[in-house]
Amino acid sequence: MPLPAALPFSGLTTETLSSDALVTLLRAGGEPTRLRILAILADGDLTVKDLTAILGQSQPRISRHLKLLTEAGLVERFPEGAWVYYRLADQGLTAELIRGLVARLDPADPVVARDRERLDGVKRDHAARTADYFAANASDWERLRSLHVEETRVEEAIRAAVGDRPFGALLDLGTGTGRILTLLADRYDRAVGIDASHDMLTAARTELDRVGVGTARVQQGDVYALALPRDAFDVVTVHQVLHYLDDPARALREAARTLRPGGRLLVVDFAPHDHEFLRERHAHRRLGFSHGEIARLMEQAGLELVSVRDLPPTDRPIGGDGALTVTLWLARDPRMLLAGDPTWKATA
Repeated sequence: MPLPAALPFSGLTTETLSSDALVTLLRAGGEPTRLRILAILADGDLTVKDLTAILGQSQPRISRHLKLLTEAGLVERFPEGAWVYYRLADQGLTAELIRGLVARLDPADPVVARDRERLDGVKRDHAARTADYFAANASDWERLRSLHVEETRVEEAIRAAVGDRPFGALLDLGTGTGRILTLLADRYDRAVGIDASHDMLTAARTELDRVGVGTARVQQGDVYALALPRDAFDVVTVHQVLHYLDDPARALREAARTLRPGGRLLVVDFAPHDHEFLRERHAHRRLGFSHGEIARLMEQAGLELVSVRDLPPTDRPIGGDGALTVTLWLARDPRMLLAGDPTWKATA
């Protein structure tokens, strides 16, 4: 897997590394399998099981490589219940150096291309499992939502976060049955709901027709690659979606791309928990998110975190335990609106 001679070291931070530290970094990343791991992780978070399937090597061997990469600071490790996710380091000079090296790998290299094909296959398997789950449960989705804190409390908090002032355009990612579109129908002038599941979209269209919301539409789409223009929406909502995704960071970056200057992004999801049955029975990829993790992802997406609100569990049982905490993160696009911009009312 040859690397180009010229490396993209321009534009680095003023941080420096000692010669010993740099040698350690290069030794850790310079082994062929570990370089392949770094290239794969540049595309999103994965588990040891995922990497084993992609690389065709034993789990103990992959684990050893990951241990070395983690100790060298090239990879970060994030335990979630019985699973552990790994991601490429994204802070500091070490992260900048390794991402620069990985970016210069030739995508046509046979090893790189084969790993990419297998990675795409793993992601298709994840997506298919989630799609099967949604198809099987689309008609009963609202009942499944009762697994967490009362939906009325969540919806009141969503309306409070969005505020009473009307705005122009709403985008709801992972719209499901379209509940956010109906909940906020008195706030927006127009709305678009995106979902990958045909069954969910059918349920959403039925519900929009039932309640008479004519200013919203739903369409099939990919939260990682929205067929929507930049700077098009005043508010974007991501309600109980991120825990189903392999790459939440990528989804939030794409959501932020669609925000107008001063626009707001509202994420609603679970706080960290240890309910493994949600992973096995309900296709959850993540067991919740901490305040700090979502704050970091918002910052990486170019947004400013405005507020965080936890809705703690009640004494209602969930799989034999207490209900889950739901957290709302509200962020804003920091770009300033020009005086007289007709969209000013959305963010004033």
